[in-house]
Amino acid sequence: MTYTLQKNKSIMETIEKSVEVLNDLIEINNDRVAGFEKAIKDLDEGNSDLKAVFEKFAEDSRNNSRELTNTVNSFGGEAETGTSGSGTIHRAWIDVKATFTGHDRKSILAECERGEDAIKKAYQSAINESSELSPEALQIISNQQQAINAGHDRIKALRDSQA
Repeated sequence: MTYTLQKNKSIMETIEKSVEVLNDLIEINNDRVAGFEKAIKDLDEGNSDLKAVFEKFAEDSRNNSRELTNTVNSFGGEAETGTSGSGTIHRAWIDVKATFTGHDRKSILAECERGEDAIKKAYQSAINESSELSPEALQIISNQQQAINAGHDRIKALRDSQA
């Protein structure tokens, strides 16, 4: 009987930790969407190539948030719906959004890279907690992390290509 109670407690702790980590990732993905949407709005007509890249990354993060939300809900948790704004590591995208107005292409890309650094770090932190996460949550995070890392590398390459 005691073993069953300990096992159930361990399962509940794993689910609670998974929900917490997934909610953090939902928030930073929502921050990323807001950051790229702000960048798209602030870019001039000569940057349609960047607008297409930013639109794709915003859509990727919308999809990430949906997948993470569905997983939180399947665990019986309550999914986050907004952006972070709480002063945690997720603040990077909030800061990025505020800096777009009046900047040139290289500056915008540099600020986007800072935001990408933050989301990349958040995913790495989540992976580092893998022993406390459910296998389902860990698989979703790992899959999304690959795309996040590729997005970061794309933004960095675009920034590096500027004179």
